[in-house]
Amino acid sequence: MPIASTSYVLPALPLKEWEPTYDTLHLWLQIVGKIRLGLHPKLNHWWHAPFYVTPRGLSTHPIPLGAGKLELEFNFLSHTLTIDAGAAGTMSVELHDGLSVAAFHASVFARLTELGIRDVPFLNKPFDVPAISTTPFDRDTDHASYSPEHARLFLETLTAVDNVFLEYRARFIGKSTPPHYFWHHMDLAVTRFSGRVAPPRPGANIVEREAYSHEVISCGWWPGDKEVRAPAFYGYAAPAPKGLFDQPLKPDKAYWLLDKGMALLMHDDARAEPNPRQAVLDFLESVYMAGATQAGWDVEGCTLANYSSTS
Repeated sequence: MPIASTSYVLPALPLKEWEPTYDTLHLWLQIVGKIRLGLHPKLNHWWHAPFYVTPRGLSTHPIPLGAGKLELEFNFLSHTLTIDAGAAGTMSVELHDGLSVAAFHASVFARLTELGIRDVPFLNKPFDVPAISTTPFDRDTDHASYSPEHARLFLETLTAVDNVFLEYRARFIGKSTPPHYFWHHMDLAVTRFSGRVAPPRPGANIVEREAYSHEVISCGWWPGDKEVRAPAFYGYAAPAPKGLFDQPLKPDKAYWLLDKGMALLMHDDARAEPNPRQAVLDFLESVYMAGATQAGWDVEGCTLANYSSTS
């Protein structure tokens, strides 16, 4: 059995090499994410929606269900979706190449029914991914790609990013999210809050109104998409304070993408740094300091004094 390493490695994850698997997985994650969304008590800022990185993959974490709990986990080591209903039993769906979105949807709901879980609130269509699919899940037979090798590499990358995000989160004593993985845009995000109510966003939909009801500085990572053709780290402040985009970023390869109102550090540029872990931390902190200083946050009061990752 290989021994877990304490050294930090940020793997390469070229989007083009695994995009068919990525698109299928995106839709599978939306199905399971919508199950959590439908069953979990509502939390502020949609915190009841995302997944969390585990040593095996992505989990919903336990969902309250009557007198028991339900947890669904994508395991990218055994290549299964595990559906754990505690005393009611545990079932799984094998993840394999050729498993269509429609077949995955049918298998998941059949397992839930066998476990006695029925009438799950569920909207049977993809959410805001027109570049991938608008077909209802139970009719999508086009997306059916799954590469175990790339799924495992995705897990290794998520783990490396999540570990740095956990360290970044630990430095902040104000309100903060844990690192969590949103199935909407397939991004791992960690968000800090000033504690102040934000002005309404013009034209915001119901999702944006709840997500940005308070001032935030949010950072994250995503594998790329149909527009940005490579994985990247990002960061932004909402609302964006005056002078934000004039503030310096670290490391040198990081830059402000003005038309999107965010900072970017491409994944491969972070990997190329002598110390990728420190490069990512520097990026996260530089985005935070840019937003917090310009917006007048209590930077000193919300930073853990004498922070050290070692005791």
